[in-house]
Amino acid sequence: MEKHTYIVNVKWTQDRKGIMCSPELKNNETGETNCLEVATPPEFPGGMPSIWSPEHLFTAAVCSCLMTTFLAIAEFSKLDYVSFKCDSKGILEKVDGKYLISEILLFPEIVITDASKSDRMKRVVEKAKKACLISNSITSKITMEVKISVQN
Repeated sequence: MEKHTYIVNVKWTQDRKGIMCSPELKNNETGETNCLEVATPPEFPGGMPSIWSPEHLFTAAVCSCLMTTFLAIAEFSKLDYVSFKCDSKGILEKVDGKYLISEILLFPEIVITDASKSDRMKRVVEKAKKACLISNSITSKITMEVKISVQN
């Protein structure tokens, strides 16, 4: 695979809040750039509730990378599933005097129709975790608890 570049910019708007955009991401209906409001999380001085924070986005990057990697591997493997969802938690703590996300917990839940494919599905999710380029780019510990359910 060749080298890729992803462009993101942020602009301060007020207090500890700004807007994050990528000129590469356009709304299909309006053609306008899709943007997210971002802010310091409320756990920090001056932080704001109910707005995406870098900590949420970091955790979301790992969670969504697991999903997209899983989807690609499952498709390549011709493995059927009914649904995929994943909850995640990023653990922020102070280590050696510095704040960092020390661990990201992933809780993928996959629904399948064929119980005999359960073990194979777990292997595919584990493979996705190992192949996720975001997880491979960070030092945070990644822990995963997989739940496979069979739909009758």
